[in-house]
Amino acid sequence: MAAVPTEHLHLHHRDDPRRPRPAIIQGGMGVAVSGWRLAREVAQAGHLGVVSGTAMDAVLSRVLQDGDPGGHYRRALEHFPSPEIAQRVLDKYFIDGGRVPGTPYKPIPKLTLATARAGQELAVAANFAEVWLAKEGLTGLGTGAVGINCLEKVQMATPTALLGAMLADVDYVLMGAGIPREIPALLRDLAAGGIGRISADVLGGKLRRHVEVDPVDLLAEDLPPLRRPDFLAIVSVDQLATYLHRDPDIRPDGFVVERPPAGGHSAPPRGKMQLDEQGQPIYGDRDEANLAKIAALGLPFWLAGAFSTPEKVAEALAAGAVGVQVGTLFALSHDSGLADGERGQLLDKLRTGELAVRNDPRASPTGFPFKVATLEGSASQVEVYEARPRLCDLSYLRQPYEREDGEIGYRCASEPVHMYLKKGGVVEDTVGRKCLCNGLMANIGLGQERKDGYVEDTLVTLGQDLSGATALIGRHPEGWTAVQALGYLLEQVPAVRSLAAAG
Repeated sequence: MAAVPTEHLHLHHRDDPRRPRPAIIQGGMGVAVSGWRLAREVAQAGHLGVVSGTAMDAVLSRVLQDGDPGGHYRRALEHFPSPEIAQRVLDKYFIDGGRVPGTPYKPIPKLTLATARAGQELAVAANFAEVWLAKEGLTGLGTGAVGINCLEKVQMATPTALLGAMLADVDYVLMGAGIPREIPALLRDLAAGGIGRISADVLGGKLRRHVEVDPVDLLAEDLPPLRRPDFLAIVSVDQLATYLHRDPDIRPDGFVVERPPAGGHSAPPRGKMQLDEQGQPIYGDRDEANLAKIAALGLPFWLAGAFSTPEKVAEALAAGAVGVQVGTLFALSHDSGLADGERGQLLDKLRTGELAVRNDPRASPTGFPFKVATLEGSASQVEVYEARPRLCDLSYLRQPYEREDGEIGYRCASEPVHMYLKKGGVVEDTVGRKCLCNGLMANIGLGQERKDGYVEDTLVTLGQDLSGATALIGRHPEGWTAVQALGYLLEQVPAVRSLAAAG
């Protein structure tokens, strides 16, 4: 094998010229699969640990209602800049000893273009707590960094999530599932203590509308100085990277170039959607980024989507990348937020070679293809999905639309069909749509339990490349840790292997 160039390993983090850019980015996986425990392990080993910024308000509220085992979130909230906000969150949601089993979780304020103040406070506090816990105790040049991953498709949650993360001094923000052109300005404005604002995509909207958060209004004299984190845009093709690079106002600090096999949401194929015999989108050469053109932009970039082996890491470095972003190896690790039962099922299937991940073009109400692991008893099975009552109560993927009277309404293609149609939607958009919000909460043991006894089904997402996971289960039959995954990935990269070993 050709020697691996190492000059890219020495691109430095802006705030400390002695601290190298991370060779491994642990992917941001919602909801809370990439939780603070996982991110902290990866950062402690010298790389970029990433927490999910999706639905953290629901996660915090439900963990508190379950008694906050270990007291971790309460410990984080003790450090929140506004004691009054932290106390209001605790007063509303914390149950000493935990809720009675079978009791439904309390609802939380729904996202809108102007989310209620209580909802903003909960979201800011929740994202602060997640990042603070991931960074707790991380000191010294041998440690890495902590980032937060958000989705462009969940615009109504973005300003509060990023304010909360910045209050905890997050190092990186990563965002995909759309064109995140306004995030650099949002981060600059928040760092300056100003209002953080992004444009809202409103179907049929005749006026330009925004989603915003006002740090001064929320925190007043409790607002500390904020540091702008580095922003990595997740892109699938070089054309998007070139577009974002062209204008300094929207230019990110780097790119994660994500190929179609990556887990979670992925960009649809360019051109007309065509499906294979399994009903999965067909990707072609047009859907692969030209890495030479991305490298020519001069910004650091990482490769993602089927880069889960030492050979693929070396290949990425040889192509000019700083390193790779990997999700599946870390999602399956003992340090991820997956509930033990779900992880156990996945590892059992991995051992026998039966683990399959389907790229479902219909599952997500966003319209983006979404990877779903096939598991018995989960919403990946048609009969389980069809038995679930259609409802939309968490509502993170609701789409704002302008009604005939000029007011804003909200609809989700996974809500009850008659309600979706009443709001101007078309029935074709509802076919095959699944409730990702509730399914992803169930994956981490925080699924809603309803008064009629119904318990939400899981819906696990992984990447379609299982080569690295298959190799690891051969070495670690009972499963592996995040640090063991790092050591495996870096076997052929001597310059950074020692960082993983140090963890």
